Amino acid sequence: MLAQMYRLKTPTLAILAEDAQSTPVSSSGGLSLTTIPTGAEVEVIGGPLNGNRLVDARWAGKTVMVFTNDIRDRGERLLAVGR
Repeated sequence: MLAQMYRLKTPTLAILAEDAQSTPVSSSGGLSLTTIPTGAEVEVIGGPLNGNRLVDARWAGKTVMVFTNDIRDRGERLLAVGR
């Protein structure tokens, strides 16, 4: 699957692994929650956006997990340049 790029139109929650470098809002069981801000670009790297599930994405140099419905509902697809 080719990576898909999206620009978020509203702030969106994401889950970070414990080893990701971030300042988490809240933390539990080795996972941290953070908010991806409006206008941020995320690259979906973990599969298609079908269904309602978590998908891996890259944002600000980190790998995060985001719900597929959040990306579909809150993001606009960007054309991939140079890929």
